[in-house]
Amino acid sequence: MTESEFLQLSDAIFDQIEAAIDDHGLDADTLRQGNVLEIEFDSGEKVIVNRHAVNQELWIAAKSGGYHFSRQGAAWIASRDGSEFFATLAEAIRAGSGEAFGFGD
Repeated sequence: MTESEFLQLSDAIFDQIEAAIDDHGLDADTLRQGNVLEIEFDSGEKVIVNRHAVNQELWIAAKSGGYHFSRQGAAWIASRDGSEFFATLAEAIRAGSGEAFGFGD
C-alpha cells in the first residue's frame, strides 16, 4: 500500500474510533493532532493511538502497555502477541473508562 493509501485508511480508523466513543457516550475527550489520537478519560488516564507511516503500523499506548499493529489481510495484528487492533483498543478503553465498550456494539 502506498503512503497515501495508508494515511487515508488510518484517517478512517481514527474517525471510526472517535465515532464509537461518541456513540457509547463515554466520559472521554478525544484530541487528534497529526498522526496521534489521544483519548483522555475523566480519571485522567489516557490511551494514545498513533500511526507510523514509515512502517505502515498503528500503535497503541495504554496503561496495559505498548502495542504495534501491522495490516495482515483485512485486520491489524500485533507483532508481539497476535492480538487484533480493535479488540486491544476496546479493552484499553474499557480499562481507562471503567465502562462497557466495544466496536460494533
